[in-house]
Amino acid sequence: MTMPKIPVGDFFEAVIDFLITRFSIVTRTISRTMKAAISDIVDFFSWFNPLFLIVVVSLLVWRIVGKKGALITFFGLLYLWNQQLWLPTLETFVLVLIATLLAVIIGLPLGIWTGLSDLCFRIMAPILDFMQTMPAFVYLIPAIAFFGLGSVSAIFSTLIFAIPPVIRLTGLGLREIPKELMEAADSFGTTKMQKLLKVQLPLAKPTIMAGIQQAIMLSLSMVVIAAMIGAGGLGAEVWRAIQRLDMALGFEAGIGVVVCALILDSWTHQLIYKKGA
Repeated sequence: MTMPKIPVGDFFEAVIDFLITRFSIVTRTISRTMKAAISDIVDFFSWFNPLFLIVVVSLLVWRIVGKKGALITFFGLLYLWNQQLWLPTLETFVLVLIATLLAVIIGLPLGIWTGLSDLCFRIMAPILDFMQTMPAFVYLIPAIAFFGLGSVSAIFSTLIFAIPPVIRLTGLGLREIPKELMEAADSFGTTKMQKLLKVQLPLAKPTIMAGIQQAIMLSLSMVVIAAMIGAGGLGAEVWRAIQRLDMALGFEAGIGVVVCALILDSWTHQLIYKKGA
């Protein structure tokens, strides 16, 4: 005796097929536009001499983040250039920063709504749990269906994978603000918008920045996985090493990913803890 199978997979397949049928023109247009933009950005940065770009970026990081972050950036990028991984590194940084920017633009308002509304919090909590526990490889399937192979699919699968911590920690930061401070703000006659912009968001900023930091790290890991669908970057070098059983290239590219993670982590870590964000 067998139990009838609940058609969970068929349901999701039907939903995705419906969306593809209705919005294929839109998604393909987005794919072509974003692919051209990503290529132009990478070409622009690759036009500069690597050493010049390394120095300029390190000085900017020193000015914005601090000395420690600048040193990690300088020696990390210098190492990647030395390992002849400069172009894949540029591609990886572009993909990660675009995906993180989209995650912040979409996730921050949703996180604020989650922090201010109990109903939204109850609705979003199981959705975020679902998004965070779903295996990362699964996100590649609908991304390919909507946007085809390449960097655009990588960005959108990365966006879905990286956005939950931005939403969750933004809402958590707002909810952890002591009620006494909220009552004090109300006693001064502040409007809801004034209270949000001048009290709640500044107090929740460290937690929000921690969510953005997690989103950056998740974006980097997902961009590496997305090399399986033609994303390019350091992940493509890792994937090429796996296909060829090239241990030397595998370790070079793998350590390159670690160096990128150290660089990105040093930026956000310094902004959160040293600058008192």
